[in-house]
Amino acid sequence: MILPLLQGLKITLTHLFKKPVTLQYPDERPTLSPNFRGLHTLKVSHDRAKCVACYLCPTVCPAKCITVEAREDANHDKHAAVYEIDMLRCIFCGYCVEACPVDALGMTQTFELANYKRGDFVFCKERLLEKK
Repeated sequence: MILPLLQGLKITLTHLFKKPVTLQYPDERPTLSPNFRGLHTLKVSHDRAKCVACYLCPTVCPAKCITVEAREDANHDKHAAVYEIDMLRCIFCGYCVEACPVDALGMTQTFELANYKRGDFVFCKERLLEKK
């Protein structure tokens, strides 16, 4: 009767002294897969966003979280005057990145998106531009 109890305790004690499974998060950083889809970024070419406002990214987005408004500049080149992504609605599927014909949109390894206000989760064009 006491033998099964001791065998159970033995198993418990062996698991107690093994390497911990969880990470001590702020101190230990997780290793992310190269295919990890985190925060979006707008790529820059010639000191402006590469986006040509073709509306393919909001069209393919299943969550309907992307807003694009187009304008023309003095050379009659179309560009995105407004580009917003609502991260609270985004499901990070990556369809917008795959659909972009000019490779203007990408996804980074950034996964820490915590904020205190809902408005801080709407990323505008200036916040999405890639940092160099």
